[in-house]
Amino acid sequence: MLYRNKLRMLTLSALFAAAITVTTAYLLHIPIPTGGYVHLGDTLIYLGACLLPVPWAAAAAAVGAGLADLLTAPVWVLPTLGIKVVIVLFFTGRNERILCRRNVIAVFAAGLFSPAAYALAGCALTGTLASFAPQFLGTLVQGIGSGALFLAIAPALDTVKLKSRLHTV
Repeated sequence: MLYRNKLRMLTLSALFAAAITVTTAYLLHIPIPTGGYVHLGDTLIYLGACLLPVPWAAAAAAVGAGLADLLTAPVWVLPTLGIKVVIVLFFTGRNERILCRRNVIAVFAAGLFSPAAYALAGCALTGTLASFAPQFLGTLVQGIGSGALFLAIAPALDTVKLKSRLHTV
């Protein structure tokens, strides 16, 4: 039984990683004038963090977002690996519902942490503080979109009891 559960978690994590990669790198991939792009891959990171145990969700987020950066903007791979793992930690999968109080708060925490972390990484990469504001604002727009989509779909997923279905199959 333990082997079966690990196989299920590995499979779900791999599926999330693949979906995060494709969604981040290619689907609804909108370039922004300040550099970078807006994507909805973080919505899947938030969802994975609510459905999978922390180590599995963190691996899916890091691998998925890291691969997306490797395909589109390789200079961001290392910052992304750390930032996406931290984002997962804001969420909880221990509640029976996806949309619980902690996960609503986590959307806002992740929506502020991610832009700040990427802006600091941008400063380190360029060697100047002048890149902070453009990077922060661009990533903030992405965070707002990802958070809004997560908050819109989570009630529907709770209505169909996705979480209990994933863990009882």
